[in-house]
Order: sequence, then C-alpha cells, then structure tokens
Amino acid sequence: MKLWLLRHGEAEVRAASDELRELTPAGQAAVVLSAAQLERADLQLILASPYVRARQTAALVQRQLAWTGELLSAPWATPEGQPERALQELERLGVERLLLVTHNPFVGELAGWLLHGHRQAPVPMGTACLLSLEAPLPLAGGFDLVSRFDA
Repeated sequence: MKLWLLRHGEAEVRAASDELRELTPAGQAAVVLSAAQLERADLQLILASPYVRARQTAALVQRQLAWTGELLSAPWATPEGQPERALQELERLGVERLLLVTHNPFVGELAGWLLHGHRQAPVPMGTACLLSLEAPLPLAGGFDLVSRFDA
C-alpha cells in the first residue's frame, strides 16, 4: 500500500465553528506546492475529512493534478480521529494508492502509529505537510517513510 498523508493548508483562525474554517490564500498556495509532489503518484482514491478546510485542500489537489478519480468524505478523519479506526477503514477500502487529507493531532498520531506501531511518537506535521508512506501490508508499525514535503 502507498499512502500519502496531507495535513490541510493554513486555515483562518476564526469561523462560526472549527468545522467551517476555510483555507487562507497562503494556505491555498502551500497546498498547490504539496499537490505538485503527487504528480506521479497514480492515485486511485482521495479521502478527506468532512471539515471545510480539508475538503478545500482535497479539491485543490484534485484540480492541480487534473485528477478525475473518486474523492470521498472520511468522517473518521477529523482532528479527534483514532488511528486504529483509520487503518480499519483503509483496509476495508482495499485500495493500493491513496491520499488522505486530514488534521492535527490525528494526522501526526496516525503517521507515528503506522511507522512505529504505537502512539507515543507522533510525527510533527505543519500545515500542507505531505508524507509518503509505503507498506507491503497495511499494519501498524509496518509502514516506511518514503518522503516528506514541507510546503
């Protein structure tokens, strides 16, 4: 499995609720830089948290790549998401090459769990940070870090 984890771009500080925060212009520009790293990824699927800033990030990636594949909402990929649930969902999908657009602290905890097999070493990820992970089988601790891009 090849899994790319992308934290959403910089978002506005205030909105009616956390779920409704939108990307700033700087956040949009950073996402475009990160998306360029995916040009040869041959993605099968893009999953995004239902929060506005994550959906906007996924849409920018989709546009940058001129990608016509499937873009799905991942309600389990919110800031409070659980890595165990994420891995179950990823296994259930049975897709070999996918991008997950999500949030801190979840994305760092998920990356740490996939790389190390525990949650004591989350991977620090700034906004629009993109990690490329790879594993023969989707198991906690079974993934290797292939690359990292900090926009």
